[in-house]
This record gives sequence, structure tokens and C-alpha cells, in this order.
Amino acid sequence: MFDTLSDRLQEALGDVRSRGKLTEDDVNKAMRQVRLALLEADVNFKVVKDFTAGVKERALGQDVLDSLNPGQQVVKIVSDELTTLMGGSGRELAFAKPGPTVILMAGLQGSGKTTACGKLAVHLREEHGMDVGIAACDVYRPAAVDQLVKVGGQAGATVYEQGTGRDPVDIAEWALGQAKQDRRDALIVDTSGRLHVDEVLMKELAQVKKRTKPHNVLLVIDAMTGQDAVNVAEQFAETADFDGVVLTKLDGDSRGGAALSVKAITGKPIIYASTGEKLRDFERFHPDRMAQRILGMGDVMTLVEKAERQMDERQAQELERKIRKEQFTLEDFLDQLKQVRNMGPLQNLLKMMPGVGKQLGQLQVSEKELDRLEAIILSMTPAERANPQIIDGSRRRRIAHGSGTTVQAVSQLVKQFGQMKKVMRQLSQGKMPSLQQLAGGR
Repeated sequence: MFDTLSDRLQEALGDVRSRGKLTEDDVNKAMRQVRLALLEADVNFKVVKDFTAGVKERALGQDVLDSLNPGQQVVKIVSDELTTLMGGSGRELAFAKPGPTVILMAGLQGSGKTTACGKLAVHLREEHGMDVGIAACDVYRPAAVDQLVKVGGQAGATVYEQGTGRDPVDIAEWALGQAKQDRRDALIVDTSGRLHVDEVLMKELAQVKKRTKPHNVLLVIDAMTGQDAVNVAEQFAETADFDGVVLTKLDGDSRGGAALSVKAITGKPIIYASTGEKLRDFERFHPDRMAQRILGMGDVMTLVEKAERQMDERQAQELERKIRKEQFTLEDFLDQLKQVRNMGPLQNLLKMMPGVGKQLGQLQVSEKELDRLEAIILSMTPAERANPQIIDGSRRRRIAHGSGTTVQAVSQLVKQFGQMKKVMRQLSQGKMPSLQQLAGGR
């Protein structure tokens, strides 16, 4: 996400970052490049103007110019200002006790609102342990109710629907009654969308709000539409009092115009971001972490949180025990591989690691390569996964045929797994492996 903006901003600040001394001309030159990068990223013109003026004013202070590392200070100022621009500290939903907490989802057709309802349901269930219901109130878009029933089922949520023949306002009120009766912790209301902001849409939204009295109203907008998304948010802000924004398709947004403009234009924070196609590709929006990602500083906190969600303490202890006792098998390796892939696209995970962003293009990382590794391991017998040493020539040919790969690919995996076990053994004994071992023997 934001690849183009990230590259341009890092390029604009690259010269400043490396300098041991800065002049006012150096700062002015950097700010011109930053301004151009933001405008090309489809950030609102007034937002860009105010942002660069604020950065420049702070950067030209004597405390910065006379510091030991003025370039690093300027980069920190840009990071701080980006964080402020996107809303400062991350915001969480308001939860009701007793429940259900009612969350009204609004937005135009095509914004990804129905899928966002399913993703939010997964988030509430897995992060907060909530029993979630979803009200199917989008009765105008063809197959919208059927889509929500499918997505809700995949999300582990109960979908309250009455088809498309009833008034959506009545459905919302009925669904709330059902959620209370079933003692749900949360009810997500999927409202009807339109192709554009109009009086009918706003009137219906107001009626649904009046009947359900939501604790949170979230506006769902498509990040990839840039300034159009910001314009939609501004129009909603003028007529509907929403609490925050859900940005969808953030993983496909290379520019970042919507993310950097919406808070400044509407005054409403981004609360959640959809970062992929899977239902779990959904996370709280942390402005400070996003600013660090954009500037190539990584996002270790989000990476750690993703890892913690995939492995509990008991699993971690069992894995450590196997490594120490040299009982780590290809079956364990396959489990770890699947857990890493459940954290999201590998390229996105690498970008969260400090210092990796610039080198990402040089890294030979491919999802297809991971598919190939999984296919090879899955084509092995349990005995072969537990003890790869028994894989002789005939077994390699059978595994290669079963996985659709080559004998050479099978041999390479077995060899690299053996080298990896040696490295693990040395690390568990407190020894430092050689650089050749860390590089896989190459």
C-alpha cells in the first residue's frame, strides 16, 4: 500500500536524511519535493499546503538546524506531522454494556461495505470475544442479502434477514430486537447504498439511525478512488453525523490520497482499514504506524500483533521444545508456513520490518514459491515429513510428480531444511551460526 507515495517521500527526504548539516535552502528544496509527492498522491491541495507549511516551520527552528543530526530531526518532524494529519492516536469503537453494541455501516455502492461488515464481525469476534449479529438492510442492490448471508456465515456471525420485500428501516428495528433477544454482544447494520450521495439515501440512513440508536456510525469508503472518496466523505459529513471511517482496498492504493486527506477534510478519524481480500485482512488504523510505514521505518508493533494472533503461548512453548530437542519436522515447518501466510501477503509483512522497504525489490520473495513449497511437503508421506533423510531417488520422483514440480526442487527443499535444522540447533545452544549457514549454504 502507498508504494508510490512511500517511494517519492523517501526519495525527497533521502538527501536531507544523510546530511550532517542543513541550511534553509536544503529544507526548502526538500519541502518542494514533498509537496509534489503529496499532490501526485492525490492528497487534497489545501491539506498539502497546510502540511508542508507546518513541517517547514518546525524544520527551520534553530533546535533542528543546530542539532547533531538535523536530517534525522526533519524526517521525525515529517513522521509526526503525517501522524497528526491522519488523526493522531488510533481510535477504538465505543462499546455498550450491556450489549448489544450497535454499529451502523454506511457508504455508497461499490465501496466494499458488505464485505467490510463481515471483516468487522471477524475482528470483533477474534479481538474482543464478541458474539456478533449482522442486519441485512441493503434490499435494493441485487443479491446483496445473499452476499451478506454468505459473508456472515464465513465470519461466524448470525445474519438477521427478511429478504428484499420489506422496508430496510423496519428490518433494522426487527434485527435489533432479535439481537437483544439472542443476547448478542454486537449488531452490525449493513445499510443500503447508492451510486451517489442523494436525499433518499440520507433520509433512509437518518431513519435507520433513529430506530436503532447506534453507538457507532462508520462510513465505508474505497481508498483507491482517492479524492473522490474524500469528496464522498465530506458530503456524508455535511448531512450525516458519522463517527469514523473504514477505508477499504487499502492494499491496492499506491497513492494514499484518501488516507492522508479524509481526517483533515471531514474531522472524522479513520478507525479501520481493509488490507486484503481475506476476512482477516482487517485492522485498526494507527496513524503513527502508517506514517512510519510510508517513510520506510517499518511497523514492528503491527507485525508482532499479527504474529501473536496466529500463535498462542502454548504453541510457542511447544515449538521451542521441539527445536531444542531437535524434533522440528517438515510437518512443523508446514504449520509455521501456513501461520505466516495467514498474517497476510508476504510482501506486506516484509514492509513492516524496518529497513526492508528499500530492499524489497531486490528480495526474491514470491507467493508462488511458497505455494510450491507447500505442494512438495503435502505430497510427502507422514514418515517422510518426520524424517526427510529417507527420501531417496524414487521417493523424490514420486513427490515431484505429486506436487507438479521437479526432482531438483524436492532435493533443494530437503537440503535447505537440513541446513535450517543445523542453524536452529546452534541457536538453541547459544552458538552463532556462520554467515554461509545463514545464507543457506550459498
